[in-house]
Amino acid sequence: MTAFAVLLSILAAIAIGAMSPGPSFVLVSRISVASSRSHGLASALGMGVGGAFFAALAVLGLTALLLKFEWLYVVLKLLGGAYLVYLAIKIWRGASEPLAVPGPSGEGRGLSVRRAFLVGLFTQLSNPKTSIVYASIFAALMPQSPPLWLLLALPPMLFCVEAGWYTIVALAFSGTRARLVYMRLKRWIDRGAGAVMGALGVKLMAEAITSKA
Repeated sequence: MTAFAVLLSILAAIAIGAMSPGPSFVLVSRISVASSRSHGLASALGMGVGGAFFAALAVLGLTALLLKFEWLYVVLKLLGGAYLVYLAIKIWRGASEPLAVPGPSGEGRGLSVRRAFLVGLFTQLSNPKTSIVYASIFAALMPQSPPLWLLLALPPMLFCVEAGWYTIVALAFSGTRARLVYMRLKRWIDRGAGAVMGALGVKLMAEAITSKA
């Protein structure tokens, strides 16, 4: 397999993984519909930066440490699950609060664009499964002696894949129709999003405890 074919294969595999429903999708869609398009795009950018970070770790071979030292993977699972549960509680508790109306700058009263970026980034980084996916894909597809251009190209291109997909999600959920539906059903949509996020966090922590036992 040529280096270019390896690049395309890795990009396709990561894209399929990004499109799979999970906490990242729930978060970006909820921020987009509840705040503004700018907030949704900021969270999508955070997801992209997180993806580039995991890609850089995989290129450097550091994600192999998670496979070698199982206790480190367990700790990261517990921390990641706890963060998702924390987000779930915040979303659930805010379900009955009125929708923050964006001001002239496009920022809502409750969430700044910078905060939306950081929440997206931390949500991406909080899931150690993502790093394992990156490590597994790189281990399966990367040649033993990859050219330097391939190693340098992967992090920015995987940033484009992750950020690009979640940009599509943000644009879809920040439309007028989606926001009108959300305003009518805010309490139930937020509680549903909080329940899904909480369930994913609890599942992550349960897997960590089970694997440790």
